[in-house]
Amino acid sequence: MTILPLNTWINSASEPLLIAGPCGAETKEQVLATARELADTGRVSVYRAGIWKPRTRPNAFEGVGEKGLEWLKEVQKMGLKTTVEVANAQHTELALKHGVDILWIGARTTVNPFSVQEIADVLKGVDIPVMVKNPVHADLQLWLGAIERVSNSGITRLAAVHRGFHYFGKTKYRNKPLWEIPIELKTLLPELPIICDPSHISGKRELIQGVAQKALDLGMNGLMIESHINPDKALSDAQQQLTPADLKSLVERLVCRKSTTDNVLFTDKLSQLRNAIDEIDDELLNVLKKRMTIIEQIGLYKKEHDITIFQLDRWQDILKSREQWAARLGLSKAYIDKICMLLHEESIRVQTEVMNKNQVE
Repeated sequence: MTILPLNTWINSASEPLLIAGPCGAETKEQVLATARELADTGRVSVYRAGIWKPRTRPNAFEGVGEKGLEWLKEVQKMGLKTTVEVANAQHTELALKHGVDILWIGARTTVNPFSVQEIADVLKGVDIPVMVKNPVHADLQLWLGAIERVSNSGITRLAAVHRGFHYFGKTKYRNKPLWEIPIELKTLLPELPIICDPSHISGKRELIQGVAQKALDLGMNGLMIESHINPDKALSDAQQQLTPADLKSLVERLVCRKSTTDNVLFTDKLSQLRNAIDEIDDELLNVLKKRMTIIEQIGLYKKEHDITIFQLDRWQDILKSREQWAARLGLSKAYIDKICMLLHEESIRVQTEVMNKNQVE
């Protein structure tokens, strides 16, 4: 897979790359007024606007369609590049016909390999940047698959967009960030630029700042933030859109950290600390090996006495006691709960193997 660096295909007005614009293009006046104010910030490089809006239920605002692409031509005259979401082959053909600068494939489309392939087929032989948003649910393979399909069509100016994942459970976010998934994507495709969409993760404008900062702290290459000239009157996603002035203020408060430094004292100290971590991890792995050895003995002992693997009382006692121990050490409950869950899952797996071993043989 050939992926060109972000700075070879877009000149950013500022660092990091900032993509901004309304959730949906509603009227020509709204599109141009928002674009004018965003251009005046001196921060925005790419103007985003939803032309076709995939809504969950009918009778909601579903976008203005092709006529909105004509409005974007006037936005380009302001010095901004333009990007729109395409969900099928027809959208892609129309966007190309009207000279849109960058395309993006949305979360609802990424989940459908048939739709992604239709778009990829249209893109064969076309030299245009494409951004691929993560699928609605947490499936890294679907995300990778969509990126690969676009790449196979010959597109080399590629980026991923992290917009969070639908989460069945309590969370303050509209879509849970699950930062480990874009980190894993970056691990698999180090050359792939990743842009964060704090608006769709947050769902509320007051949460955007924190999510944007976290994205930059994790080394993401840019931000896509929704901005509307009058957010409270927006026809879609009103609560997560910022005015251009508020967007500028937010960006000015962001801290952009470097990934490397020439400071020798810093690198020497960091190396010492990392070596200490390596030693601790080596000790930790040896402890985990000892734990698993005992787990195997427990599994065998249960098998000999016809006792079930899962013991609810014991599991509840583990959670309660480990949380108490962790609290005394100043460790967070969430952190310990995750560790306990991983250890418990592995314990169940090991004991299951012990239970089934002689039966299979």
